[in-house]
Amino acid sequence: MAEPVTATVRNAAKAVILHDGRILLRRAHWEGQHCFFLPGGGQEPGEALDDTVRREVHEETGLDVAPERLLWLREYIGANHGGAPEDHRVEAIFQCRPEGDPGQLGGHAEDDVQTGLEWVELEKVTGLNLLPQGLRHLIADLAHGELPARYLGDLA
Repeated sequence: MAEPVTATVRNAAKAVILHDGRILLRRAHWEGQHCFFLPGGGQEPGEALDDTVRREVHEETGLDVAPERLLWLREYIGANHGGAPEDHRVEAIFQCRPEGDPGQLGGHAEDDVQTGLEWVELEKVTGLNLLPQGLRHLIADLAHGELPARYLGDLA
């Protein structure tokens, strides 16, 4: 009989930062590919998710943000996508408004894979290697109005 896999669920908060019809994305070089990610990261014990998104965005981009609403709740279960069986993440994805000058970017605790930051027009998101890929059309659809918050399930 196989040993059961001990998984630890990791909570995170990600930001969809919108300004003038554009979204702020992190450029990265990850697993041999050039790609984009939403800013954000892991929740610390005792930290509310809206505080997590504020802290992580500031660390990675230097930008202060105000979370305005929860857009999506996403899970990633590694075993379902060829990843490590113990890799299970739950991400709260918030729509955020930049506070201060959105042109003044430069975080102090970027991830090792981060290669830069870029404001991208919402309509162009579907043509990017934005990970997870399942978010591309949802983000692009924000250009046409607000979408209801929803649970996305296990999305890669």
